Amino acid sequence: MLDPYLLFLGDTTLPGSDKTAAGLVQWRPELCLGQHRLPGCGVDVGLPDMTPAVAHERGARTMVVGVVNVGGHLPPHWIASIVEALDAGLDVAAGLHQRLADIPEVREAATRSGRTIHDVRQPTRPFAPGTGAPRSGKRILTVGTDCVVGKKYTALALEREMRRRGIDADFRATGQTGLMIAGRGVVIDAVIADFISGAAEWLSPAATADHWDVIEGQGALNHPAYAGVTLGLIHGSQPDVLVLCHEPVRPNILGLDYIIPDLATCIAMNLDAARLTNPQARVAGISINTSRMSAEAAALARRQIAEETGLACADPIRDGVGDIVDAILRPGVD
Repeated sequence: MLDPYLLFLGDTTLPGSDKTAAGLVQWRPELCLGQHRLPGCGVDVGLPDMTPAVAHERGARTMVVGVVNVGGHLPPHWIASIVEALDAGLDVAAGLHQRLADIPEVREAATRSGRTIHDVRQPTRPFAPGTGAPRSGKRILTVGTDCVVGKKYTALALEREMRRRGIDADFRATGQTGLMIAGRGVVIDAVIADFISGAAEWLSPAATADHWDVIEGQGALNHPAYAGVTLGLIHGSQPDVLVLCHEPVRPNILGLDYIIPDLATCIAMNLDAARLTNPQARVAGISINTSRMSAEAAALARRQIAEETGLACADPIRDGVGDIVDAILRPGVD
């Protein structure tokens, strides 16, 4: 993908649905030039608003579809904006399940303009089923109590803090946004179910004894729709350490009527799954997303969760993840 990027937000109104755009702005701000919003859009990633034509004049080279939705399909009324960007001279990239190349109007516009379509969610190689065989190196996997709670942000923050300390660590992307940020990885929920664990093994291969792979989690074991991808990722990652991600003010699974279990239940659920392929797996900390909380409420939640679980707890954006990294590096006792 050529940069700089114009981030397309459509007319989305659901909080958190702009996670691709928000992730790029947070972790790769130097690549982001502007945002393109349709009337009625309810999200804003803080970039200048501009049309594809203006963005191209100012140097943008790719328009990135910066939002995700349930099912991963492009709303039909967004197609005109994709065509507009291609005709303005921009490449277009998307991480949706639906391939841009399968939409006739988009495919024809790309051919007409000579621009490139990037369907970044599609795997570029086959994978074998997982074996569960032990391998060298050490691994951290972020898991969650729901989707969109901060698994990617936490993994990136852990990698950054570990590297700051001189630790050999690599972020391993498993989602479309993480892949765009890192420039490498595999979008794990686009892998056929039988091969998810094998893809995770490929993503975090054998390494030297002091190397840490920090693997971006997906879904949640307690999610009625996305538990399957989480389980395959846990088994294939064989994590030595889990970090559980949680939004304290969210009682229900996002958009559903399912109540999120208490943290002790979520911890036990993830440990049981992880210990199938790594009997020594442990939970080192709780990463909390306090973006919808005041500073005072966030500090109180952090203290209460640390007392409740006996684990390090921090918001990676507000607090940093130093305490969690300290816990990761301490020998486990559970």
